[in-house]
Amino acid sequence: MKIIVPMAGRGSRLRPHTLTVPKPLIPVAGKPIVHRLVSDIAKVLGEPIDEVAFILGDPAFFGDDVVDSLMSLAEELGAKGSIYRQDKPLGTGHAIMSAKASLSGPAVIAYADTLIRADFDLDKSADSVIWVKQVERPEAYGVVKLNENNEIVELVEKPQEFVSDLAVIGIYYFKDVGVLKNELQHVLDNDITHGGEYQINDGIKRMMEKGMKFVPGKVDEWMDCGNKNVTVETNQRMLGFLEKEGEQMIADSVKQENANIVEPCFIGENVVLKNTTVGPYVSVGANTILENSTIKNSLIQSNSKISNANLDNAMIGNHVIYNGNFETISIGDYSVLE
Repeated sequence: MKIIVPMAGRGSRLRPHTLTVPKPLIPVAGKPIVHRLVSDIAKVLGEPIDEVAFILGDPAFFGDDVVDSLMSLAEELGAKGSIYRQDKPLGTGHAIMSAKASLSGPAVIAYADTLIRADFDLDKSADSVIWVKQVERPEAYGVVKLNENNEIVELVEKPQEFVSDLAVIGIYYFKDVGVLKNELQHVLDNDITHGGEYQINDGIKRMMEKGMKFVPGKVDEWMDCGNKNVTVETNQRMLGFLEKEGEQMIADSVKQENANIVEPCFIGENVVLKNTTVGPYVSVGANTILENSTIKNSLIQSNSKISNANLDNAMIGNHVIYNGNFETISIGDYSVLE
């Protein structure tokens, strides 16, 4: 089994945090989004992962440190790590075809801007599984249309009239991803685009037209990391799941002086808490100092110093110095507010 991870986008909706760190490497509940996603998929697949192929963008942004992090992730799973580059932002289909050399055999394709909780039950009789989640506003998503046999017969992008309430979440299984490669090659060769971009859906639709069987897979939880507010919410939900699963989230090296931790929280290595209440639903990266503060429902990354703060629904980057009295804030890396 292979896992293919397109992650070349710049994550503009999550700025300023993605000005210096690619969105899939933003930590949520103490672990980068892409690390958590790939590890969770590998866990629920329940079979050996032979290769994890990552599709990155501009090397000036997705540099050696990003590559090293991703190769370490693949190694942790006992898999070969492969790095590909999408040289131009030409859509999901184009991104997948950037990893052409790895597109063979059974594979899961997962876009690295979402987190899940699920039990994957692969229907081995199907040519493909597309994971979906029931949503309240299907007109805001791409959805699947099912027939009487619970097979997917159509993909509809942001339907204005009701088709179904099962939204595509961006995770796909292909019994042989080489078939998708061949259909996407046709899409590229014939310049089939939407808004100037080549889309995975056009390859999938060609497979459907040839009678291949697509079935839905359902996830228990689907958590987005698209912008600051939903990323803070996703951090909250993930901390809740990890607490129920019994994961240790507070490092032994945390130093406390007149401090109170209201769980669930993730508190990284060598964090200092002084005259501070943290939690619930707070993640704090390694080597950060929090003093004279009350912080809840927030994300604070590594090597920062936060003083005299009363924060709720806040997101603070790495190497930040913050001394203030705002409540709902979003501060990127290397910022100073005193």
